[in-house]
Amino acid sequence: MADDGEKAHSVDEDESLTFGQKVKRELHEWAVTLAVFIPVFMIFSGLLYEQRVIPSESMVPTLQVSDRVAVSKFAYGYDRYSLPFSLGRYLPIPEGRIFARTPKRGDVVVFEHPHTARVMIKRVIGLPGDRIQMIGETVYINGNPIDSEFIRTVRYVPHGRSRAVTAYEWRETAEDGTSWLTHRQEKGDRGDNTVLFVVPEGHLFLMGDNRDNSLDSRFLSGHCPPIDGVVDRVGCPLSVESDQASVGFVPMDHLVGRTETVIMSLYRCKFEDSEPCKKRVWRGL
Repeated sequence: MADDGEKAHSVDEDESLTFGQKVKRELHEWAVTLAVFIPVFMIFSGLLYEQRVIPSESMVPTLQVSDRVAVSKFAYGYDRYSLPFSLGRYLPIPEGRIFARTPKRGDVVVFEHPHTARVMIKRVIGLPGDRIQMIGETVYINGNPIDSEFIRTVRYVPHGRSRAVTAYEWRETAEDGTSWLTHRQEKGDRGDNTVLFVVPEGHLFLMGDNRDNSLDSRFLSGHCPPIDGVVDRVGCPLSVESDQASVGFVPMDHLVGRTETVIMSLYRCKFEDSEPCKKRVWRGL
């Protein structure tokens, strides 16, 4: 009976409130909820995982435009770029990285472009000290060609276009057995043959899986001018405007995290010629 009385009293109290008082109370309850939720979300996104949406086709076929991916923030340690919403650009946080770990060859990493404020995603091809070169579409690492196997020819309509293109799908396998799929198009693209790159200490050489549609470390616009055909320095002036520059060598302290899983996707698979929609919900890379 006491419980019924308390409920009745509560109902009577609600009915006695004016519309403005009800709105004020509702706003107060939302404010309390957000005051608890936002710090928890910030801690989770800053220390554990955050979601990123793929904005371009540079990582096709591994990742498609609009894929929502989970990024592990603790994979390589923490620094100013680990903060959610790119807050590290604006806060007076000291440089340096704590709990730092070096990525593995083949990791798909999210990072901040060294020359602009853009957040990007590419695959790690070269580690500090590696000598990287493209010769006839083939990646050479320390003088050895990476193992490449032709898989198939595919036709698909790129995002934002109306005409289909032909791509040749290859599987590349690193020495440790890690493998990934790449797309190549017609031979002779400007990224198919490059100078020899020597990756500086504390930096990475990154490439997109969609080899003819990725402005990555292969292109000199983000590097120093070459010396005797070998690019091995950083910190020199850019040859183009920064927003048009390649990523060059990417400093490890620009890493946001490692891409782990495709959470879900809004990719319109029906655009692919005779290609069934692949499961893109909670799919590991």
